[in-house]
Amino acid sequence: MTASVAGAAMHSVRYGGADIEFELVRADRATLEIAVLPDGAVVIKAPRDAPEDDVLARVARRARWILKQQRYFAQFRPRTLPRRYVGGETHLYFGRQYRLAIEPGEADGVRLAAGWFRVTVAGEASPERVRRLLDDWYAEKARRRLVERLDACWAAFPSAGLTRPELRLRRMRTRWGSLSAAGTLSLRPDLIRAPRECIDYVIIHELCHLVHADHGRGFRSLLERVLPDWERLKHRLELTLV
Repeated sequence: MTASVAGAAMHSVRYGGADIEFELVRADRATLEIAVLPDGAVVIKAPRDAPEDDVLARVARRARWILKQQRYFAQFRPRTLPRRYVGGETHLYFGRQYRLAIEPGEADGVRLAAGWFRVTVAGEASPERVRRLLDDWYAEKARRRLVERLDACWAAFPSAGLTRPELRLRRMRTRWGSLSAAGTLSLRPDLIRAPRECIDYVIIHELCHLVHADHGRGFRSLLERVLPDWERLKHRLELTLV
């Protein structure tokens, strides 16, 4: 995994069929601490001189406990019903619900019209085919609209002396975004389903890591200064997409 700024890094450990992603934070401490946060994120605080192999081995030994904690917290989060990709079903885009209409046509396509996702299918309109068409549509919109949101957030961020991160889309299990030491901001394509203000919260959260690597007092102070209602937006994001 890529490293975060100034002492934090993203890693993953494979356990059974699961990839456990975690943030590794180096600090002036004598022991290693493993924490699972209520949103499922895993944070490892390790001594600055602890060998990385030792840290990974410790996480692997604690993998079963980490997954158990993630499952415990997950039971308190609202569940999005599985999508069946059939006519009349609702799907999100930028925080709004659109009903799904599946129509025969000469060519495959997806368009938004009058509160509907109108999916045109040439041939058999199986749920799997409709899903692929919608996924492709979402991916194309994410590539364009998430760049636009980064542009807007960067313009509002106190960025003097900082380098604007590059953006890439990456599927992540437990995180909406991450920032690497190489200057890359990674966002989950699924964010395109969230309200715009929630997308901005994720982006600004990661931009704050340009200044503060961890989630300590300095980070929280900066986040609250730039986005005073960040807690409401975080909660709304979890209610919308989790």
